[in-house]
Amino acid sequence: MKFGFWVLNQWDRTDNMTQRINEGVEQVKYAREAGFDFIGTGQHFLSYPFQMVSTLPYLARLAQESGDMEVVAGVLLLPLLNPLETAEATASLDAMTNGRFIMGVGIGYRDEEFISFNVKTKERIPRLLESLDLIKKLWTQDEIEFDGEFYRVPYSKIATHPISKPHPPIWMAANLDVAVKRAARNGYPWLINPHATTTSLIPQIEIYKDVAMRTNGFVPDLPMLKELYVHKDSSVAYAKAQPFLEPKYAAYASWGQDDVLPNNETFKIPFEQLAKDRFMLGNPQEIIEEIQRYEDTLGITHMFFRMQWAGLPHSEVLQQIELFRTEIIPHFK
Repeated sequence: MKFGFWVLNQWDRTDNMTQRINEGVEQVKYAREAGFDFIGTGQHFLSYPFQMVSTLPYLARLAQESGDMEVVAGVLLLPLLNPLETAEATASLDAMTNGRFIMGVGIGYRDEEFISFNVKTKERIPRLLESLDLIKKLWTQDEIEFDGEFYRVPYSKIATHPISKPHPPIWMAANLDVAVKRAARNGYPWLINPHATTTSLIPQIEIYKDVAMRTNGFVPDLPMLKELYVHKDSSVAYAKAQPFLEPKYAAYASWGQDDVLPNNETFKIPFEQLAKDRFMLGNPQEIIEEIQRYEDTLGITHMFFRMQWAGLPHSEVLQQIELFRTEIIPHFK
């Protein structure tokens, strides 16, 4: 089991972005010293009521403090991005991390993002797959000529390549069964979202493994992102997390994120119900048991922990990292 620390890049609109970025840098230093294996952060645009720092520049700054940890873009909304720019930017980040970059990709779901980028929602899946095809060619080939449905590159010689060979790993986010099958069919590790319950995930894991074995003969890694607050007193962990997690998921509901979850799951329920079998809020022993459950029940290989949400004090994040270092990581390593 590998452990990842999710660096918050989504803050209250009144926050000082420079201060929050500097706090994220300090958190990465603590995570590195604590023994975490990777760090990462995500991507959205027009993120009101939150402000968000741009993903790749932020990761480039954090990479200066990441040491031997892997650095994950989790995830880039690839249908909205130019694949040539993305290929060169991520190759650059791969060099900055000495070959420890992982590119997570997803299709996105918010209408305002697609409208603003002049991309039709119905095109997002073919754009994702074509963009991935082009990016991998740009990463690995010395010469290229590409004429696709959405993207075109005239005959060109390519000199900007990642140092990872054959190229950086790619993780693919997925919510619905059809998307889970897509990730498995293409041989990508399925980056599992923090929103679905174990009840929904168990049959999807079986679908993923079955399609992956039948198509490629192997099952890739299974990384998962989880919301987490750890405290020596589990009731304190719950009470500390609720004032920040609750409005975050209310915002997600207003964005329509729960519209793309399996089994008609919804965020429009009381927090007690929302947290059950979804968030990891408890004392170190309870967190250890939860991690073990996900490893044993679902076969999770990488667990990404988001320990902060907009408004949660930086000092509490550092306290959690320290508790994770002393009480949780030694149990697994």
